[in-house]
Amino acid sequence: MMAGHGGGDFAVGGPARHIPVLLAEVVSALEPREGRTIIDGTFGAGGYTRAILDAGATVVAIDRDPDAIEAGRVLEREAGGRLRLVHSPFSHLDEAVETADGVVLDIGVSSMQIDEAARGFSFRADGPLDMRMAQAGPSAADIVNRFKAGDLARIFGLLGEERHAGRIARMIEKRREKRPFERTLDLADAIETHVGRKPGDRIHPATRVFQALRIFVNDELGELAAALFAAERVLTPGGRLVVVTFHSLEDRVVKRFIADRSGSPAGSRYLPETQAKAPTFEKHGRALSPTEAEIEANPRARSARLRAATRTAAPARGEDISIFGLPKLPDFRLAAER
Repeated sequence: MMAGHGGGDFAVGGPARHIPVLLAEVVSALEPREGRTIIDGTFGAGGYTRAILDAGATVVAIDRDPDAIEAGRVLEREAGGRLRLVHSPFSHLDEAVETADGVVLDIGVSSMQIDEAARGFSFRADGPLDMRMAQAGPSAADIVNRFKAGDLARIFGLLGEERHAGRIARMIEKRREKRPFERTLDLADAIETHVGRKPGDRIHPATRVFQALRIFVNDELGELAAALFAAERVLTPGGRLVVVTFHSLEDRVVKRFIADRSGSPAGSRYLPETQAKAPTFEKHGRALSPTEAEIEANPRARSARLRAATRTAAPARGEDISIFGLPKLPDFRLAAER
């Protein structure tokens, strides 16, 4: 994925060029070169992939958005056999290759998806209330129109950190009895009318609700957790794991994974104690953030964080989801059944 990931007001702002975030830092951490195979788990518009190809490496690029895969076919042909595109969730990256020398993940929604009204990620312009990256399964409209107010409040509160989560959820439940929510602007306007907006507020009152719906519809935290486990399985000793996040929830998942796998406890009293195990990764210092110059050139990069680690020779561990401390959310499948 590309510039434009994350939450906040820029997630619903105007169009932005598809600028790869922290590109130099990503390439430096990956160390791509001839003879190495790198997995770009979030292909998007291909910004990272192009830079990796330019460094001489071979790339297996994955994206669950069929539009991104189709748009990348030209680059695939131009790469002369050094690029293979795979239409798949990045949680299944270990099914695309057996081993890799590097894995890069750029988490969240892309500028392409945000800026295309028909995808329903943004209320900058009116569009269907969709938000599905894979263009399949229950949509945001299904969630909004079928889930009980209590479930909606939990989604808005946990994934959007929306302080008016209960009020908004109850408003939605009442309003949809008269007319279901089908358009982005309909939902955004209803939230603004109900919650209100102070003069000069930079962030629209619906921003956090839209963020929460997007994360829930695409199971972004669960997908990220599964992708980290998959990366652990495919990376060869010395292989690099590089993850760019745009939201505190995502960054916390990556931070806890690297801490658990490197033997450096994350320090949360809520996480279960574990016995010492051979570290499967070696952590690369502190998280990196964009420079002021990059943020000025690309405001959507402002919340980005890069975390990296090097794979050791220790065997991959099992998938223990408890290390992430993920919030308990309503069953996503209920949206399809109701």
